[in-house]
Amino acid sequence: MKRSEGMSALLDADVVLPAELSTEDRSQRQIKEDLERFEHLFGTDEDAFEQPTTSRKELWSYYLYYNGDNGIGPGSYSQALFQSSLQSAGFQPSDGTPCTSSSACVVPWIGGTRSVASVVLITNGLTFTFMTLLFVWLGSAADYGSFGRWLLLTLTVICWVFQYGFMAIREPSQWPTAMGLYIVSYVAYGATLVFYAAVFPRLARYMPHVRRAREEDLKEGKMGRNEYEALESLERNHISNVSTAHSNIGYLLTLAINLSVLIPIQGNQYANNLALCLTNSYWVVLGVWWFLLQQRRPGPKIPKGSSYLTIGWKQVWLAIREIRYLPQTFMFLFAFFLLADGLNTTTTLVSIIQNDEIAFSFLQLTYLGLTQAICSIASTFGFWYIQQYFHIRTKPMFVLTNIFTVLIPLYGMIGLWTSSIGYHNYWEFFLYNCVFGIFQAPYYAYSQTMMSELAPRGYENMFFGLFGITNRASSIIGPNVIQAIINNTGNNWMGFPFLFALCTAASIGVWCVDVEKGREKCRTYVEERKFVRAAKEAGMSKGEVLEGAARGELIGVGGENGSTEERAIESAGKGSDAALRQSQTL
Repeated sequence: MKRSEGMSALLDADVVLPAELSTEDRSQRQIKEDLERFEHLFGTDEDAFEQPTTSRKELWSYYLYYNGDNGIGPGSYSQALFQSSLQSAGFQPSDGTPCTSSSACVVPWIGGTRSVASVVLITNGLTFTFMTLLFVWLGSAADYGSFGRWLLLTLTVICWVFQYGFMAIREPSQWPTAMGLYIVSYVAYGATLVFYAAVFPRLARYMPHVRRAREEDLKEGKMGRNEYEALESLERNHISNVSTAHSNIGYLLTLAINLSVLIPIQGNQYANNLALCLTNSYWVVLGVWWFLLQQRRPGPKIPKGSSYLTIGWKQVWLAIREIRYLPQTFMFLFAFFLLADGLNTTTTLVSIIQNDEIAFSFLQLTYLGLTQAICSIASTFGFWYIQQYFHIRTKPMFVLTNIFTVLIPLYGMIGLWTSSIGYHNYWEFFLYNCVFGIFQAPYYAYSQTMMSELAPRGYENMFFGLFGITNRASSIIGPNVIQAIINNTGNNWMGFPFLFALCTAASIGVWCVDVEKGREKCRTYVEERKFVRAAKEAGMSKGEVLEGAARGELIGVGGENGSTEERAIESAGKGSDAALRQSQTL
């Protein structure tokens, strides 16, 4: 078997094997197998542990979780309640009279005043800042052991509790409390999406037909590497698209259920709170099944000298230092950072204008949401059918959705010069929600799949954490720039030109990413990192491990009570007593 470029580089640079070894008739396949057995001995790879095949119940519980975690509560209703409290507590800056739907509106803010739109954007900026810290801190830790499943459970419960907390918001003067509830629940919600999404590449990898292709057909030469990668990529697209469709099905069903509350008691000042409570309860009922039916798939052991509290910072710093080894992955992350920043801020800005137009009516918000949900469901299944039928790769599908990401702020720019169109009319928000549903639901599905194809195996949570920073936590720049523009001009539409330029530049960057080259770099990265860590955990140099593998003496056969570990050290001929004691404690 041909050595990877990275392994060859390590062999050539770090050790000179004895002359007699170069004449031995030992295949590279045997060397690689010995190294893999050594890596498994020290638990540096997920395959060192028994990984169950993805079951039908497990897959459906995964879909149901996303069906409940559809974003209506923390992403729509919570913001509307928060903004409604702000608007009710605000006053017109000219004479101090209560705000109207068409007047400027400000609230007291740190010794002065700020516009309601500016405060909402600042709040979103804070949530994305906290998400960034959370993803860096805990993202990598979720790749090790079973920490990831417990992290997702904890974040989910926090989001549920703080969403129920909105039942206490009844007076305009409570807007600071509403702001705190919104920040915590939205941060937890954004984190659940990231750590939930990091699971699907592993589910796809262990689907029965994918596992059979890898463990039988690929090893027996019945299938080539490229053919296998196309199969696994298609399965990742399948799970990503179906789960996204379920999110939109949940979005549709939740809104339909909420109509049973909003229509009979419309006009009641607590109707919105009850709708949010019902929305959250829907997620609780569907989401709990994932934690009951998820099979245990532990990641590698956490490296010695690290803990779950410190590994995140170490891994991210190491990944940043190693950007040159994964250029396509980081090119995508940077381009997607700009793209998500532009889209998320555009969505927030349109939502602010939309909420003003519908006077914060949850009933009207529900009708608009139903429109978006129906379009999203149809488009997600439609895009998947077209991709599967024509065998289209992930990147072209993603690039197609990006075109409409650019057109959304472009349409808003028209509103600077005319009040006839450009998000000035009620009917335009139905059009906006249709377009958003048709193209942005597949956008989210394909962006996840792109990230899964460019994330090194075994480091999914770390790179999905970085992806979360570029996606959910990207809007640190956008909201702060836009809120400053709006606060100085008093015109919400002045933010669209900046967002149009940002989305355009980002889309060009995504187009330049080479996915195939990125996958090859990821394979090399994983092989080198596992090898280096195994050598470090054993207390050996890379050269000693390579020499032992080349001699065929690195790993003994059989043995009890640590004898395999002893041979792993002794066969290299240079293991110290300290290294031996260290290996026996694993």
